Amino acid sequence: MAKISYYTEEGLNRLKAELNEMKTRGRTEIARQIAEARDKGDLSENAEYDAAKDAQGLHEMKIAKLEEILSNARILDESSIDTSLVAVLSTVQIRNKKNGAVMSYMLVSEEEADLKAGKISVGSPIGKGLLGKKIGEFAQIQIPAGVVEFEILDISRG
Repeated sequence: MAKISYYTEEGLNRLKAELNEMKTRGRTEIARQIAEARDKGDLSENAEYDAAKDAQGLHEMKIAKLEEILSNARILDESSIDTSLVAVLSTVQIRNKKNGAVMSYMLVSEEEADLKAGKISVGSPIGKGLLGKKIGEFAQIQIPAGVVEFEILDISRG
């Protein structure tokens, strides 16, 4: 069964643009590389030709994967997000109980995750640990450095 992922409209449009780029410019560039390599002579001993054909196969595989992701993508209406608990596209403010550091993250799909922009994946350990929590609750989350406890301070829409 295919995995349905939820995206912001902006994130979904970015994926569609990437797919379009791969299908147009990407395929054209690989076809040019294959043609150049083919012009260099005997294909049975032509490493450039083999490399270009391998690159073509990988490129088509990436296109197929992106098409599969898009076919199972759904836009999540940010105005319908329930802010009483942490969910996909919620922005959650948390405090590290041990050191008192306060952080704010938006929970997004894996493809939209960007830590620099404050967007973490719902599939990440912290994302999974925060899902379903309410303001005032604590989440004990196993991360590579050990167990960290966060207090949920605030939940808002995107």
